[in-house]
Amino acid sequence: MAKLHFFLLLLLAAAQATHGEDGAYIGVNIGTAMSSVPAATQITTLLRSQNIRHIRLYDADPGMLSALANTGIRVIISVPNEQLLAIGNSNATAAKWVARNVAAHYPSVNITAIAVGSEVLSTLPNAAPLIMPAMRYLQNALVAAALDKYIKISTPHSSSIILDSFPPSQAFFNRSLDPVLVPMLKFLQSTGAPLMLNVYPYYDYMRSNGVIPLDYALFRPLPPNKEAVDANTLLHYTNVFDAVVDAAYFAMAYLNVTNVPVMVTETGWPHKGDASAEPDANNDNADTYNSNLIRHVMNVTGTPKHPGVAVPTFIYELYDEDTRPGTASEKYWGLFDMNGIPAYALHLTGSGVLLANDTTNQTYCVAREGADEKMLQAALDWACGPGKVDCSVLTQGKPCYDPDTVEDHATYAFNAYYHGMGMGSGTCYFSGVAVITTTDPSHGSCVYSGKNGSALLNGTSLAPSSNSTTDSGSWRAAGDVTSFVRIVVTALLLSVVALL
Repeated sequence: MAKLHFFLLLLLAAAQATHGEDGAYIGVNIGTAMSSVPAATQITTLLRSQNIRHIRLYDADPGMLSALANTGIRVIISVPNEQLLAIGNSNATAAKWVARNVAAHYPSVNITAIAVGSEVLSTLPNAAPLIMPAMRYLQNALVAAALDKYIKISTPHSSSIILDSFPPSQAFFNRSLDPVLVPMLKFLQSTGAPLMLNVYPYYDYMRSNGVIPLDYALFRPLPPNKEAVDANTLLHYTNVFDAVVDAAYFAMAYLNVTNVPVMVTETGWPHKGDASAEPDANNDNADTYNSNLIRHVMNVTGTPKHPGVAVPTFIYELYDEDTRPGTASEKYWGLFDMNGIPAYALHLTGSGVLLANDTTNQTYCVAREGADEKMLQAALDWACGPGKVDCSVLTQGKPCYDPDTVEDHATYAFNAYYHGMGMGSGTCYFSGVAVITTTDPSHGSCVYSGKNGSALLNGTSLAPSSNSTTDSGSWRAAGDVTSFVRIVVTALLLSVVALL
């Protein structure tokens, strides 16, 4: 099978309400354990170009929040574990934290929740007594600022706090945590906040010593005789993800809590690892897991215990984090590398509002709606010049001249370049003014490349061969993007000079 050239486009809930969304959606986590962290504006440019509408931050960095202003992106901010001591011991400190990190940015930044710490009960048990005071103090501050209706407070848990998770009907929380969990669940119940849970089928699979089949971890279809059946409820489980989420629901029910929804704040699959110790950390499995996950969540499949009930889910993570400690795979959970180059393709056929470069689907590269016209013009000039696109059909009297707009002409040039480059990594980006669609932009006698397979590049075809390596494709794409950025910067500088 020919190696796929890497590309990714997530079209995540493009028409969602500004507040109070309770439906299905996929978000991404944004970590910063990188030797070279992209600038906040670069991150938001990537998010917007990929139409990623939900993110979770591991802090409340003011620069990042400023960059997110007026983007409409829904944001979960976090209280880092190291700040729990101060906030959990002082109502005044919590009020200052909310004033500085929430009220100062809301509503221009669409903050939807505050995650208080991360996996505190399993990783920092000595700090467990601080969780509830911190959550209550922060809630008091939100109430005082009249923001409690829009912003919820919870704390992400490792699924390891659930004991005997299969069968799910017998699951229960670690009883030693009851002094914290019982009041916490009552708090979530009273405020309408979700139970935040980190679900990692990859680790469950790795630690099972062969008991958990790989297909069961990856959402792959199973024959009925291979499905896991809960003997107490006769519910059939076809994947680890659903079993863990239902285990959380049953564990809450064991404590007489039945109306707190589960939000999965972290899940994913590494695309690279130690070849001998982590052979299943690879591109194919990462693609399979995340593609199936997205389809499962966005189709509102729900779980066997709660069919049709949405499980909002955040993929771990946006970028690879090359400075994370631990096993080799810890560094490779990202959908993108630090340069914003997609790590692998997602295959999302049939997932409704989600798109990706699917070998079974025809895709086209088009100008992003609302993109800056100067940026589009610079991109068009680059594509028809250094990009070697044959733009003769865009001249007056030719088939693709009308409509005579920068957006339409840029769409033709972007798409011709994208297909001429074999839909390679980074070839439908153009500094964020281009996106992928499955809608054919051809009209009248103007036929866009892809519909008939034509490359429409001047001179020798630049499309990579089907057996190009991943690395060579990535370097080539990085070079293309870099030269394009120089064109854009020059165009913007010229426009500034013209205004002086």
